[in-house]
Amino acid sequence: MFSFISNSKRFCASPILRTLVLQRLTRTLSHASNESVVSLGASSTFIHPSAIVHPAAIIGQGVSIGPFCTVGPSAKIGDACKLYTGSHIFGDTELGESCIVKTGAIVGEDLPGRTVIGYNNIIGHHSVVGVKCQDMKYKPGDECYLDVGDNNDIREYTSIHRSSKSSDGTVIGHSNLIMGSCHIAHDCKVGNNNIFANSTLLAGHVVVEDYTHTAGAIVVHQFCHVGSFSFIGGGSVVSQDVPKYMMVAGDRAELRGLNFEGLRRRGFSAEEIKSMRRAYRKIFMPKDATSGGIEERLIEVVQNEELANFPSVCSMVQSIRDSFEENRRGICKYRHWSGS
Repeated sequence: MFSFISNSKRFCASPILRTLVLQRLTRTLSHASNESVVSLGASSTFIHPSAIVHPAAIIGQGVSIGPFCTVGPSAKIGDACKLYTGSHIFGDTELGESCIVKTGAIVGEDLPGRTVIGYNNIIGHHSVVGVKCQDMKYKPGDECYLDVGDNNDIREYTSIHRSSKSSDGTVIGHSNLIMGSCHIAHDCKVGNNNIFANSTLLAGHVVVEDYTHTAGAIVVHQFCHVGSFSFIGGGSVVSQDVPKYMMVAGDRAELRGLNFEGLRRRGFSAEEIKSMRRAYRKIFMPKDATSGGIEERLIEVVQNEELANFPSVCSMVQSIRDSFEENRRGICKYRHWSGS
């Protein structure tokens, strides 16, 4: 016994070792505390004594609110939500069931309007979601909105802003993976099942459809549309629309063909992909340099009985046509390659 005490004194004499012992002890106590919270039952709510939760806030069952969190008077926290240490819910904000708000994240702001977060969303460390937009046309006092769907994974340091006016809203769909340091500006419309790699930056009023994939460090200009099943290469600056099924890259981004790998992964058949490739070549890589403008080539594809039988080809043609409508930006530049 004496030997054990003597060894313990020598062990704790070193400042570095003493620090390690204290860290180990802190983790052990924290783990024990967590176990005691879980043992209270799934329907119980745990609020750490250091958290500031307004009495008017609506807190569901099975909610866990960690140390140094803040929950404002107009907030609604759904069942089974978890607020990690130092996360904050402000303004008229509704958090759906089973959401996780990680350390340092801020959701909502004390502004007119509302932030609505759906079910099973993860909001990463130090993310800022549902705060005031950065549009100079925003007028203080105007209502502004953000609506986020279900099953989204919003990673660390991401910023998603509310709309710039009451007649519009920023909308995020379902099952999107939004990686670290992304930015989604005011009035953007993002669909479902998209993957935004790190530092994907969407300016105001950008529309992103479904199943798109961006590589890292890309920028999309205001009012651009990014079509479904498309791919944007790393470091690209997108200043015009990206039609459905296509791949773009570069500064400024140019069409680089179809997103073959993405189409295969999403279950498009070999026959469908082959038909889309034929249509793409007719539209953007004509053998005859005097084959007319792009509208004439689009008509030629639609009138081709074999190609017109594939809905994906018709959808691609319509996506290109929509980009040339009034108030749209046209499509990304394409090279007039020959068919050889």
